[in-house]
Amino acid sequence: MNRRVFLCTAAAGLRTIARAQPLSVPDAIRNLRPMTADIQPITADERRARIEKARRLMRENKIGAVVMEGGSSAFYFTGSRSDGLFVLPLRGEILSLAREYNAIASALKDNGVAAGRVGIEERVHFDVIDGVGKLAPALEFTSADPVTAGCRMIKSPAEIALMQRANDITIAAYRAALGSLEEGMTQRELSALIAEAYHALGVQGGAMAIFGKYTAFPHGSVQPQQLREGDLVLIDDGCSVEGYQSDITRTVIFGQPTARQRQIWALERKAQDAALAAAQPGATCESVDAAARKVITDAGFGPGYKVPGLPHRTGHGIGLDGHEWTYLVRGNQTRLQPGMCFSDEPTIAIYGEFGVRLEDCMYITEDGARMFTKQSPAIDQPFG
Repeated sequence: MNRRVFLCTAAAGLRTIARAQPLSVPDAIRNLRPMTADIQPITADERRARIEKARRLMRENKIGAVVMEGGSSAFYFTGSRSDGLFVLPLRGEILSLAREYNAIASALKDNGVAAGRVGIEERVHFDVIDGVGKLAPALEFTSADPVTAGCRMIKSPAEIALMQRANDITIAAYRAALGSLEEGMTQRELSALIAEAYHALGVQGGAMAIFGKYTAFPHGSVQPQQLREGDLVLIDDGCSVEGYQSDITRTVIFGQPTARQRQIWALERKAQDAALAAAQPGATCESVDAAARKVITDAGFGPGYKVPGLPHRTGHGIGLDGHEWTYLVRGNQTRLQPGMCFSDEPTIAIYGEFGVRLEDCMYITEDGARMFTKQSPAIDQPFG
């Protein structure tokens, strides 16, 4: 029999009713309202302070100018989403330029950088470096990461507030969409419902949806999937608020879980808790990964990055990009500082069976890590 399962956090747990009509946008999504009216954008004063910090880092690293593609780093400093290239010199205004090598070389020279070190932001295309380098052979190109990452990794209270709103909106979208699960629906239908929920909430967003055995693949599968009683359901992604990103994963049961599903889900939650506890100021990024991974390997999975087990890093930086500096992964000895933001998402992948990922994002404070969102309390309760 076709059944509709509503996931809820009430004590009554899961309810089911017959599916009487084709899948459509449910009232729970149609009745959502925008959550964006009181958002406070980044101020001009804060952007000026960012530029001054960048210039301090440039002086410390003996960099005379930074060349950036139009994108997240340029937006961070200027508030502009223009295409083309941007040049941040040690003095004067940030320059917005067309992708024309003579213009870039001339702009560098006019700003006192005819020779010496020029920082290249990570997204700048090779043809720019090659073309400008031929016109100005006295220039030495180097990574701009000490400047761009050095600024962007540490979030201000205003940035944290925007990310908090993005996370709040994501939870609202997920809650409405997961309350509309129906037997027989496809993963694309669920993704479409989440996109509709984001639209109703006033933002652009989306989510990958995966059912059953395909939840073992960290990035999903293009294989057609239809939801069946007893399937795990995994949704993962987020939205953007003033450019700042959320990234949340929920793994929940459709119907009644087996003992095996409960066991692995609880192990995943324990690993997520271990990463959260380990994310203290001064701790290395790799130590946070190790803490989560130890929980999973101690239960007989792995070892290391082998599957069944945790096949990828425990977390990534997040801000203006969904994935940005720095990463909670083996070998990364970067130390955590207040203002850094990360996903906390250890995954247990069991190919041919199922996978579980719980992902909430956290920000580092003087007293330790805090989640933007409440963690899932149980396999049939996706929201705290």
